[in-house]
Amino acid sequence: MHFATALIPARLIRRYKRFLADVTLESGENTTVLCPNTGAMTGLATPGTKIWLSLATNPARKYALTWELAEVAESGLTGVNTQHPNHIVAAALTRHAIPELAGYDRIRREVPYGQRSRIDLLLEGPNRPSCFVEIKNVHFFRGGDLAEFPDCPTDRGRRHLEEMAAMVAQGHRSVMVYLIQSNTARRFALAADLDPAYVKAFTAARQAGVEALALACRVSTTAITVDRPVPVIMP
Repeated sequence: MHFATALIPARLIRRYKRFLADVTLESGENTTVLCPNTGAMTGLATPGTKIWLSLATNPARKYALTWELAEVAESGLTGVNTQHPNHIVAAALTRHAIPELAGYDRIRREVPYGQRSRIDLLLEGPNRPSCFVEIKNVHFFRGGDLAEFPDCPTDRGRRHLEEMAAMVAQGHRSVMVYLIQSNTARRFALAADLDPAYVKAFTAARQAGVEALALACRVSTTAITVDRPVPVIMP
């Protein structure tokens, strides 16, 4: 996934209301930008952090700038926009860059399934079960090269695990993809201390046949692309 325009550097003043942030541009101007991430963003939202912004192509949008990247010691250049992972994974699939999900000739997005959910990607191909792919954005680092998820409790994430397990019971394939928007990750694990209920649901889903795949990205100020799989440390 390539950014449509050159990213604009800035310094974070503060993040607030979950989806807004005040920043200082290189010109010295202070402005408010959109923060497309409802998570805790632990380690990424410290005042003074260097961040990178994209400029909206729609001149009528209330906030012209969107927070895309944070540059921090723990994870280097890190993607924070949770609207991108589906596009990043879909782009990797079209260029056959994810062998674990190869062999499907049709990709559908946001397909309703389960009780009240939409699957991020539904992969279909001849003579094989449909593959339900749920994608979670990962940008949480607490030390070294270990990426973790989630960075705060997620009821929605637990529900997705349960519904994906139900798809396996119906004869389909279900894959949880944890997309790590960072260059530095070499391992992935669940943050059991932050959301033990999610870990419990993950363990049950794995026992039911749901697969888990963690993918590290190549992140730059021009593009974010899938780079390589990293080991998933089971709870």
